Amino acid sequence: MFVFGICGGSGAGKTTLTRRLLERLDERDVSVLAFDAYYRDLSHLPFDERRRGNFDHPDSLDSDLFLQHLDALKHGIDVDVPVYDFSTHTLTGRFERVEAAPLLLVEGILLLAFTDAAERLDYSIFIDVPEDVRLRRRIHRDVTERARPEDHVRRQFAATVAPMHDAFVQPSRHRADRIVAGTGADELADELMTMLAPATAAAGAG
Repeated sequence: MFVFGICGGSGAGKTTLTRRLLERLDERDVSVLAFDAYYRDLSHLPFDERRRGNFDHPDSLDSDLFLQHLDALKHGIDVDVPVYDFSTHTLTGRFERVEAAPLLLVEGILLLAFTDAAERLDYSIFIDVPEDVRLRRRIHRDVTERARPEDHVRRQFAATVAPMHDAFVQPSRHRADRIVAGTGADELADELMTMLAPATAAAGAG
């Protein structure tokens, strides 16, 4: 298996790039593991307290379970990833099966902030995007997909997203094999295919 990591701040375009790659790859040859699916369950807290949580700090993620699943996939074992409800900040109790494949795309905001995760990647990129662009994309996503008021999104970005990006995300980019700009997802996907397609073929042959 070839493990390809995609890292960058919230709104950097990680998910968009992943989708573009999936459009170009044979679905039988690739699977996706999103680190952002491993947020800790906060159902034991009142909703107002959940909303005030710092979801951009490394402690907000269940890194142990993520690494267990990553290791299992690297050894050809399918995993059941917990489904997280971002609108309520709780685990739904449902799971999504991720099947082992020759190519594993791993994406996450804090992916490279964890040394143990970074060391498990065969190749990784860090998508570097200006803060104003990331904020604009974050507002669009959270308002349209997660039913959050824009003023809340802006407050959260200023209170935790931006500071945690500066403290943990941006400094982790030195662990990436390559730093790229967060524009032109189609062009970047086309370029990356020159590396991923041969890697997929080699992994499948092995």
